[in-house]
Amino acid sequence: MTKRYWLFKSDPDEFSFEDLRRAGRTTWDGIRNYEARNFLRDHAKAGDGVLFYHSSSRPKAIVGTARVTKDAYPDPAQLDPRSPYHDPAATREAPRWYVVDIELDEAFPHPVTLDEMKTLSALKGMVLLKRGRLSVQPVTAREWNAILKRGRGG
Repeated sequence: MTKRYWLFKSDPDEFSFEDLRRAGRTTWDGIRNYEARNFLRDHAKAGDGVLFYHSSSRPKAIVGTARVTKDAYPDPAQLDPRSPYHDPAATREAPRWYVVDIELDEAFPHPVTLDEMKTLSALKGMVLLKRGRLSVQPVTAREWNAILKRGRGG
């Protein structure tokens, strides 16, 4: 099986890379976009790499990496009426939303800002730069390597 790479967006006011560092691992939940859900449910697998992107921050930047540690499974919050992620149309037999578990990998000494990404030729076709709103998006191996090199100070 081929390893895949992803970019996961997070608002640092809700869940930051520092929060992941403190926790070590977490369930990546709250995805309520069908295309992002499909990437998690159908394609993300344990062992895949994750670029952790701080959105809604100044500057917007990829601040480190994580890895998927558990394949997709139904998001338990969709069935909990007290959860902000509750979905009354979801059932145990027909879940609508999925999560994966991720684990901290590395923090970048040099966060790679959105403005910096726009200048890198290796990232010219990156989904983030074309359709920035998607909360879970695929990243090519070439893009992954370019971001790692930059984030590590290269």
